[in-house]
Amino acid sequence: MSLQMVSAISNSSLIQPGFSLLNFDGHVFFFGQKGWPKRSCPTGVFLLDIKQNELKMKPAIFSKDSCYLPPLRYPAICTLRGNAESDKYQYIIHGGKTPNNDLSDKIYIMSLVSKNSKRTTFQCIEKDLAGDVPEARYGHTINVVHSRGKSMSVIFGGRSYVPLGQRTTEKWNSVVDCLPSVFLVDFEFGCCTSYILPELQDGLSFHVSVAKNDTIYILGGHSLQNNIRAPSLYKLKVDLPLGSPAVTCTILPGGISVSSAVVTQIGDTEFVLVGGYQSDNQKRLVCNTIVLEDNKIEIVERETPRWTPDIKHCRIWFGCDMGKGSVLLGIPGDNKQMISDANYFYILRCRGAEEDEEEELTAQTCSQTSTEDPGDSTPFEDSEEFCFSAEASSFDVDDTDTYNEDDEEDESETGYWITCSASCNVNINTWVPFYSTELNKPAMILCSSRDGHWVHAQCMDLSETMLLHLSEANVKYFCNEHVDLNKGLQTPKKVGQLKKQPMKPLRKKKAMKLTPVKKSFLRRLFE
Repeated sequence: MSLQMVSAISNSSLIQPGFSLLNFDGHVFFFGQKGWPKRSCPTGVFLLDIKQNELKMKPAIFSKDSCYLPPLRYPAICTLRGNAESDKYQYIIHGGKTPNNDLSDKIYIMSLVSKNSKRTTFQCIEKDLAGDVPEARYGHTINVVHSRGKSMSVIFGGRSYVPLGQRTTEKWNSVVDCLPSVFLVDFEFGCCTSYILPELQDGLSFHVSVAKNDTIYILGGHSLQNNIRAPSLYKLKVDLPLGSPAVTCTILPGGISVSSAVVTQIGDTEFVLVGGYQSDNQKRLVCNTIVLEDNKIEIVERETPRWTPDIKHCRIWFGCDMGKGSVLLGIPGDNKQMISDANYFYILRCRGAEEDEEEELTAQTCSQTSTEDPGDSTPFEDSEEFCFSAEASSFDVDDTDTYNEDDEEDESETGYWITCSASCNVNINTWVPFYSTELNKPAMILCSSRDGHWVHAQCMDLSETMLLHLSEANVKYFCNEHVDLNKGLQTPKKVGQLKKQPMKPLRKKKAMKLTPVKKSFLRRLFE
């Protein structure tokens, strides 16, 4: 096992505890950012491009027939294949927390539509379910089982909010363990069925689940009601005959007291269990090998990597499976960093150099993480910890088919990095985001002059309010150099000079004419 630090040089602040990784054909995609997506990447899905120990994030897009997918943290994710030997697969996403701390009860199916050196396009569909639909939750797991030529998804565990009727002002966002019911989800007919098994007495969350064929093994987990991490190991077997499915549970010895661990697959029947917590105030630095053979499970300790002092002494850590025996780990950064929520990242490779060959991995696994933000509750289990989703796909940062930045068009002369005007000060090497809508490229706006050309909004001294108005309103805009040539938004309309109306001269009062009678009357009056 080898541990290597990577430098996150773009959008690293989006990678926070609770994220998930999706592996499509050896390419790893990030999902589940903390906070709502910006306009520069409304999907919230990014390609992780790792070259020379540098991590870059490239935005991905959704097809026009896709539904809206919120950035869900701590959901349950697994792969869905047509059958156990199929090469094509989709991802199932269920539950999780939205940036508003609302819990989702929806289930989504995401598939890869196309990918080239320029962009990656996904299709996301919300699946309508009927029957015993699982309540909104997080910290749970989902797996797919195959039996008698049919497939079904199995949802188990997790936490949810206290029912509305039982909430109080002081404990409005209090969480409880979900009932230990097992849910079978048939995507072909869109129906759900719940099963209550006597072997499952207490609710579990942040456990690890490993599935192969018709069997699921549930390992560890944390019970919020009892506040314990029992060394539990359950074996769920699902039979899918022509009639009603049959679900049985067996309690096995040899479990591990662990929660919020990550599982990655290194062989057809071999997995590695990494990290997690063995108590409220103690991380678990021991690693284990899990082997599934002949309808049984074997768990043994294995050699641990050389953990760095930062990892050993950090309070929390988080991560997710990248596929093909690799795990992306993160630990909180120190307070000296310019970005307060920046983290340090490592890639843990659990396979030996001689094992880094292309293999067909048919089993699939799922593990979960803890829940709350630091300071919201107890030190470890309710803090943001490891994330789940160790999938059967493979990942290789040296794969020649991964995203190649050299294939990008040179934008130093065209595109975003042009010299838009004589006063342009945007430089590709020194530029930093100025508006809240910017992520990795500067905001631009089209000048409606005769030839038409693009200019940087920052170079035009546009306020963010004006920029948003121009992007939404159907009006013409003219840059500072053409504002005098055309009438536009920035050019006030010319108002013609008002014609002054000539003032009418005052009419002179006419003198009173006196008749001879009036004259004689006045003469007698004054005599």
